Amino acid sequence: MNEFDPRDGGDAPQVDQDAHVTGNGQGAAQPDPAYPPSTGALRAEGAAPVAQSDGAPALGNQARARDDATAPPGAVPVDRSNPLAGALWMILTGILFVCVTAVVKYVGNTVPAAESAFLRYALGLLLLLPAIGPMLRARIGRRGFGLFALRGAAHSIAVMLWFFAMTQISIAEVTAMNYLSPVYVTLLAALFLGERLAMRRILAIVVALVGAFVILRPGIRTVEAGHMAMMAAAVLFAFSYLIAKIMSDRVEPLVVVTMLSVAVTIGLAPFAWAVWVPPSLEVIGGMFLVACFATAGHLTMTLAFRAAPLTVTQPLTFLQLIWAAILGAVVFGEATDFWVLTGGGMILASVSFITWREAVLKRRQITPDPLQTKV
Repeated sequence: MNEFDPRDGGDAPQVDQDAHVTGNGQGAAQPDPAYPPSTGALRAEGAAPVAQSDGAPALGNQARARDDATAPPGAVPVDRSNPLAGALWMILTGILFVCVTAVVKYVGNTVPAAESAFLRYALGLLLLLPAIGPMLRARIGRRGFGLFALRGAAHSIAVMLWFFAMTQISIAEVTAMNYLSPVYVTLLAALFLGERLAMRRILAIVVALVGAFVILRPGIRTVEAGHMAMMAAAVLFAFSYLIAKIMSDRVEPLVVVTMLSVAVTIGLAPFAWAVWVPPSLEVIGGMFLVACFATAGHLTMTLAFRAAPLTVTQPLTFLQLIWAAILGAVVFGEATDFWVLTGGGMILASVSFITWREAVLKRRQITPDPLQTKV
């Protein structure tokens, strides 16, 4: 039974309607068989979840959790966080991911979306060659391979939809609508992992969905195929994240990252083959640059999560939307849409509130940073 937390409001002890499943028996809900209790080990306030859509946990938080576990009884925890460093790393992360969208936008319709996505992941494998050995030595098991395959299928479709959306709608719209992925993670966790949704979180989700309507404004403007593709991609990225969350407790983070890249490359291959056109050296170079920017962005994001709590770094992701809007206007001549910025801000505020609530209650964190669901 949960203890009464005065920060949650109310005059009498009650079961926390918003409690997450935990591994120490404090949560009211029972863990899903597919979600091992060890996932609840990182409960320190602000502990970062899986570091990006590739599913690697923030290694610094694991180290801090081990230090706290081995500390002498009664010892005062040492705060090793560095909010300024975390903020700077997250700002750099946003810049790197804006560079990803810029290169993809520049390549545009030169090659089909499926082929662009395949080239991005196939070339990205070159950066992960040192991880092939640990992947082959990992004890994944039949069920683990099944989950990795399911994640690869979902992520492959999501990536194709994302690349397609980039050729159809503005960079700012793609960036703003990608903020919905953490909201979908919260909903999917409730459906598949037994997470409970209290009224505060439900209201935050409603605000996020209203933000999506502010961006799309159906009936006032034309909702294009790119908008629908991005909506579907956000759901699939969220599904991929949840599987990564499960598998990151069973194998090393580097294995989770490498398995995703291998699975997505294989999953995209038949789609790319069906629409294949000979890519120019410029396209190949551009997709390799995308892989480099994305890999560097995931690294700097992990460093940000290691340096500071998610409650510090997450609000800074809104800067990416600002930079995306500026980039789209200056480089690609896209009109700056006030409603896109407003809707994106509403979605990110909702995600930040849910994350803050999880940190205040010191629960196992489910809601990811929006950048954690990047391609």
